[in-house]
Amino acid sequence: MSRPNDEALIAMPFGALHKWHGGMREAFAHVDEPDALQYLAAALGELVSIESMMISLERKDRVPQLLYQRGIAEQYQVSILERYFAGGYLLDPFCLAVEQGLAQGFYHLEEIAPDNFFDSDYYKTYYLNVGCSEDSYYIVDTGNDTKISVSLFQGHGGECLRVDQLNLLRAVEPLVREFVSEFSRRGLLRNSEIQCNHEQGLRDDLKHRVQSAFEHFGSDLLTEREREVAHMVLRGHSVKSTASQMNISPETVRMHRKNLYLKLEVGSQSELFALFIEWLRGH
Repeated sequence: MSRPNDEALIAMPFGALHKWHGGMREAFAHVDEPDALQYLAAALGELVSIESMMISLERKDRVPQLLYQRGIAEQYQVSILERYFAGGYLLDPFCLAVEQGLAQGFYHLEEIAPDNFFDSDYYKTYYLNVGCSEDSYYIVDTGNDTKISVSLFQGHGGECLRVDQLNLLRAVEPLVREFVSEFSRRGLLRNSEIQCNHEQGLRDDLKHRVQSAFEHFGSDLLTEREREVAHMVLRGHSVKSTASQMNISPETVRMHRKNLYLKLEVGSQSELFALFIEWLRGH
């Protein structure tokens, strides 16, 4: 998805623009209060019709933490929250991009995801099966290896955001970033040493266990290269992309993939994905 240039025309009704500015005025007025994020969410909803939203605290080498969510249908809440906060985030393209140093800004899923991601079982299981087909994302650097993400989900009603709507969300990114940064300095820091030390210890232990499971998936059967290929397949990389990322030939990737399938006794990417999720739950 191409980004708009400086000459791109962005238009919206006067009433919606007025409500957006009013919503952001309210948000800044409540920035140091516990419910500050709901005002940001309401203001963004004046710009475009957003089906659901999730705001998270992302800390390097630690489990992400949910700060706020709205609009996620009750029947999908467990699946969506488990996806990101209980282990599945290790395959999430946004989380991986943040871990790899993604610059703050506004992004659409297509700009972040690997080339074969939309055919992956992760996408089918944790996006399509929970009523979501696309994800847009603000990421704000708040210092000390900490970021805050604002994820906007669409697709349950079959309506994806148009290019002009994405451009509008991208255009207001500086103001969203300013609010989130101010919230981090004033509201978040004061209200959250968010969990007590005991709870934090539990999260760090979870991070260690999940990360260890991810790194050692198949280690008793697979070579290091085969495990690397398995991880690339699970994350949604094609043979060509895997070869490029690992600096090996596509033929070598296919050989490793064939061997790891044989060793793990699986016959498809779907079976590999199911085996990995079962591994995560057991570790």
